[in-house]
Amino acid sequence: MSIHVALNHYTGYKFDRPVSLSPHVVRLRPAVHSRTPILAYSLKIKPEKHYINWQQDPFGNWLARLVFPEKTTEFSVEVDVVADMVRINPFDFFLEEYAQQYPFKYDATLQKELVPYLEVMEDGELLQEWLKGVDFKQPNTVLFLVAINSRLQGDIGYNIRLEPGVQSCKETLTKKTGSCRDSAWLLVQILRHLGLAARFVSGYLVQLTADEKALDGPSGPEADFTDLHAWTEVYLPGAGWVGLDPTSGLFAGEGHIPLACTPSPSSAAPIDGFTDKCEVEFDFHNKVSRILEDPRVTKPYSDEQWADVLALGNQVEADLVRGDVRLTMGGEPTFVSIDDMDGAEWNTAALGEHKRERAGVLLRRMQKVFAPGSVLQFGQGKWYPGEPFPRWALGCFWRPDGLPVWKDQSLVADDQKDYGYGDTHARLFAEAVCTKLALNKKYLVPGYEDRLYYLWKEANQPANVDWLTLSLRDSKHRNDLVMALQRGLDVPTGYALPLRWDDAAKSWASAQWEFRRQEMYLIPGNSPMGFRLPLDSLPWTAEDEREVEAQPCPLADRPPLADFHGEVEQRYSAYVAPLEPTLQHADATKAMVKEWREVPRTTLCVQAREGRLHVFLPPLHFLEHYLDLVATIETTAAELQMPILLEGYEPPSDPRLKSFKVTPDPGVIEVNIHPAKTWVELVHNTEVLYEEARLSRLGAEKFMLDGRHTGTGGGNHVTLGGATPSDSPFLRQPDVLRSLLTFWQHHPGLSYLFSGMFIGPTSQAPRVDEARDESLYELEIAFQQMPQGHNDQPWLVDRLLRNLLIDITGNTHRAEFCIDKLYSPDSFSGRQGLLEFRGFEMPPHARMSLVQMLLIRTLMVRFWNTPYAHRLVRWGTALHDRFMLPHYVWEDMKDVCADLQAAGYPFQLEWLAPFHEFRFPVYGRVQYCGIELELRAALEPWNVLGEELSSQGTARFVDSSLERVQVKINGLTDSRYVVACNGRRVPMKATGVQGEYVAGVRFRAWQPPSALHPTIGIHAPLVFDIIDTWNGRSVGGCTYHVSHPGGRNSEIFPVNAYEAESRRFSRFREEHTPGVIEPKFLSEATRAFYEHGAKPQPMSPPLEEVNADYPYTLDLRRS
Repeated sequence: MSIHVALNHYTGYKFDRPVSLSPHVVRLRPAVHSRTPILAYSLKIKPEKHYINWQQDPFGNWLARLVFPEKTTEFSVEVDVVADMVRINPFDFFLEEYAQQYPFKYDATLQKELVPYLEVMEDGELLQEWLKGVDFKQPNTVLFLVAINSRLQGDIGYNIRLEPGVQSCKETLTKKTGSCRDSAWLLVQILRHLGLAARFVSGYLVQLTADEKALDGPSGPEADFTDLHAWTEVYLPGAGWVGLDPTSGLFAGEGHIPLACTPSPSSAAPIDGFTDKCEVEFDFHNKVSRILEDPRVTKPYSDEQWADVLALGNQVEADLVRGDVRLTMGGEPTFVSIDDMDGAEWNTAALGEHKRERAGVLLRRMQKVFAPGSVLQFGQGKWYPGEPFPRWALGCFWRPDGLPVWKDQSLVADDQKDYGYGDTHARLFAEAVCTKLALNKKYLVPGYEDRLYYLWKEANQPANVDWLTLSLRDSKHRNDLVMALQRGLDVPTGYALPLRWDDAAKSWASAQWEFRRQEMYLIPGNSPMGFRLPLDSLPWTAEDEREVEAQPCPLADRPPLADFHGEVEQRYSAYVAPLEPTLQHADATKAMVKEWREVPRTTLCVQAREGRLHVFLPPLHFLEHYLDLVATIETTAAELQMPILLEGYEPPSDPRLKSFKVTPDPGVIEVNIHPAKTWVELVHNTEVLYEEARLSRLGAEKFMLDGRHTGTGGGNHVTLGGATPSDSPFLRQPDVLRSLLTFWQHHPGLSYLFSGMFIGPTSQAPRVDEARDESLYELEIAFQQMPQGHNDQPWLVDRLLRNLLIDITGNTHRAEFCIDKLYSPDSFSGRQGLLEFRGFEMPPHARMSLVQMLLIRTLMVRFWNTPYAHRLVRWGTALHDRFMLPHYVWEDMKDVCADLQAAGYPFQLEWLAPFHEFRFPVYGRVQYCGIELELRAALEPWNVLGEELSSQGTARFVDSSLERVQVKINGLTDSRYVVACNGRRVPMKATGVQGEYVAGVRFRAWQPPSALHPTIGIHAPLVFDIIDTWNGRSVGGCTYHVSHPGGRNSEIFPVNAYEAESRRFSRFREEHTPGVIEPKFLSEATRAFYEHGAKPQPMSPPLEEVNADYPYTLDLRRS
């Protein structure tokens, strides 16, 4: 994410006649303690005839003393600085123990050395009055300084003042405004009054415009900006000089480049000197420009690159249309909160109140953009084993033909608001629905909580726990007993209306429910009433007499949908009184038609919960019935002016209805986005989704404690199919799927460049050739049976691959290529013609996601036109050796891009650079003797360990204690230099470029209680040395720390990419092994038998036997 900037500062004077110049002092060279790396510096002086003497002032600042031997008509100073705007954590320091709390006193030595910086030079009533407001109750010194700096920034407004010099403290406090110089000097005096050593700093301020506008607070400058600036530094024992900028109220960071730091402002002036009397023309400018920008996740592509991406997308779209591919693309992107990186619900837990609230916000924002006239359904989602409650599922459904499913959005209740509705409102609404459906109100069945059960449960509660005082907002305390007792066991929980569609009469029908206990008592629990109906207590019907409701074939053509709102209004506009339905009970006479014998076991339920009215929809097989029922419910809500929430069963899958859903997953919110038919629609959907998520305070970036990107951890599953199952390109032409599988297997880089942290055979999306050695052999046999060209047997491709595209446990949903919804043999719902890519991690930027989609679309059209049929490659351990290193992943992607370019699709390799930086961040680079060494993150598979008993049952841990880094060398002379890591020779492999070598180093980063090889200790820090074998010395190197080298190990996750970058770079040091590398002896016993007691020099780390399984990796665990 590095950005290199060039700062150009010019000050020029033109005189009306030749004048003499006194010796001038220029203080425009970055100070030695600048935390922003200065890559280049240039100072140009006119007139060119001058003498320059670089020196340091008494305070250690660089200054150039200029002497001009001749008169001149021009004097100018031009400074050019190239800086690396690497992110800096201004709080990355430690304090001495005695300075942790304010007030403190400097020790005697420091007190003497800091005398110039402790001198109080100004005082007065206003200054003393301001000091009285200082908060001395701050818990530590750092927060004490933060409070002072922030308060001063709020008290003194900023203005631009062109007059030379600095205002007095009294003047600044009186005016309550001042320039940066005035505020900085005032803060210096404040700190000195408080007994802290402080100095005035003059320097450059560089501010770059943000890639994204801030949701909170200012977004910074609209354009890149630089100027001379002033701030304050305070001396803290243990930390040294720490910068505070009272103009912004922040600590000094990477944009602050100090030039002169002095006890008083007069000694920090940028230019000192004088001339003869004359008329002067003054010219000045300060400019900053970006000269190098590494791809970064906040701005992955330039405008020119993005125009090229869109153009290729349009070309691919034209070919897809020309080839009649009928491809649609959807997916399941995931998001996390930007406000709570550390909460359980945003890391491991599936459910949480904050997650539910944010999901509701996102749902309604997406509805406004994507789905006018849609209906929202707040239903119950999946319920996984081990989770105490079922997950919720928020759905939005609308008609692509433009007709509304739900007209008035004001009739959809706010799911966070209490409307004060109770059981009387529920009954009123249920009776009105009966009227609208032309059903008798006697079919309404009130549902009660089971008195016997709750009396028994109350009697078995612990005697010392008062359940009525527990917080019901806390899910772990949400006890159904408490809720039932508070509501009253004699009050109906809700009302159920048995309901079914009468195909003969083309209308809704019902029947009375009878129970042995007279009333309907619900199954105990706190789920919606519709999930707790005692269906087993209904009159029994023989199996052969039960009617099986027909289901529409997913491959059949569907007629256009009618306007159901109009039909409902027309149907009941002339209605006066409901007719008595002919449907009788299950024990009616046998002479009745068979279809009337069975009592409906599906119901519409109306229930008041938490002051809101919930309407539970029954399961329906035909979309027409669902739309009719929803229109009826809205008409009822409009008539009664009662906002309601729909819940229960979702509408049946039907291509005439579009939908998206927002659901929880462990640590994330998952959005099941509706599929797009065209490239333009896909671009719009993706960009809008990312933006609406951002405005909902959700993001696609998350980090580990050490600053490594992890995406969201929930993945970005991509689904491919057609508008209908019969349109699916995989069912119509199965060799497209075979081509994708083969091409992906040939290019492991496709799997690992886009993957998440959890990879390997036991991950949730393993490659087909990971762990199961026989898979490729069996897959090749399946490919032989796959039809070529057009296929009229849609079930065939599913049957050929269903038992091969699985994980090692046989789970079809845990595979890189998931086909569990292609043409499943078990149900119609699994026959959707969909292929799901499950191996993708969530890209942090919408444009990165679209490039990922474009790659897949390009491969689809390429394989549709020309199938890719080749023998599969037996990679073996190379998958987890060579392809774990970013260099070889990148080389593999070169081949992918070359293949597409040869097919006529100019997919550019540079478009994948943001993924490379995101997946494999650079830890640091060093250069010695013309040799450049780069350290970059690499991949490491996480293996699931054996089962262990825990407090919550049987658990299987994941061993994430191993890490891998890539070391890359340029300019290496292999006959002279070798690379060592912790004293062991690294097996550097030539890349084919002269002097370029690469290898991986596998090491134990931390030691969890459960891991592979628990007796092997931690190998960090990793010390890399470039060893000159001619003299046995390390000519340079670097040290990589897994955790902060000073022990400042963060306990919370980084809040953004800036903080993450600063953590990564803080763990990299330009440190190597000093002196001559000590030779190794055969053993201590043989040491005394060497001549002169030591092995001869020069020396280099001994050659190691090549690891046959992992030849590209040095595994520090192996001795």
